[in-house]
Amino acid sequence: MNSNLQATEKTIYHDNAIDRAFIWLFAKKMANAVGQKTNLPGYDGFVDLSQRIMRGRNAPEQQALVTVVLRSLVPWVILWLIRTLITPTRLVCELNAWFATKLFTWLVGPCEVREAEITNPDGTTQLQRSNVHIVKCRYLEQSECVGMCVNMCKLPTQAFFTEDFGIPVTLTPNFEDYSCDMVFGQIPPDLTTEDAYQHPCLSACETATLSACPKVRS
Repeated sequence: MNSNLQATEKTIYHDNAIDRAFIWLFAKKMANAVGQKTNLPGYDGFVDLSQRIMRGRNAPEQQALVTVVLRSLVPWVILWLIRTLITPTRLVCELNAWFATKLFTWLVGPCEVREAEITNPDGTTQLQRSNVHIVKCRYLEQSECVGMCVNMCKLPTQAFFTEDFGIPVTLTPNFEDYSCDMVFGQIPPDLTTEDAYQHPCLSACETATLSACPKVRS
């Protein structure tokens, strides 16, 4: 199956009770943060609230608001303890990757742990199984928006794990087949050096342009 065909075939999800509970919790936190409600049920409502957060806010404001939502999900004392007592060793990064494949499937769809080459701050590299490969991201497929992917998921997630948990992570979305690699232990690079910064809007976007997505740069 070629990547373009895969990206255009909509995936059907059958959320179980636990999935629906996570969706409801995240949607509730987002509604509180943005001060608005959605009339759409389930995951559709979750994405609708994401779109509401984007309206009238520039990219940094969108990212900051999502970071507030993420922080509201974990008590600050837990974040402090993890950041203070745990260092991002190879084992810690690999365990985080394993847990992510169990906890985040409701958000991003099926995923698996793969090996990744990590570049350390001193320039050395090492191999470790801390790459969460998302086969076809549910959030990106539903939103069909480069800006939403970058501002509402990639950058806030990187900041939350790297700064609040003290465990660096880098997300690299593929806008051709909607896959994504979430690599724990990899310090996120400057966005302007990544392909996501240069990628044009997806064809389904209502405000699509042939140049780089303006929502990422606003």
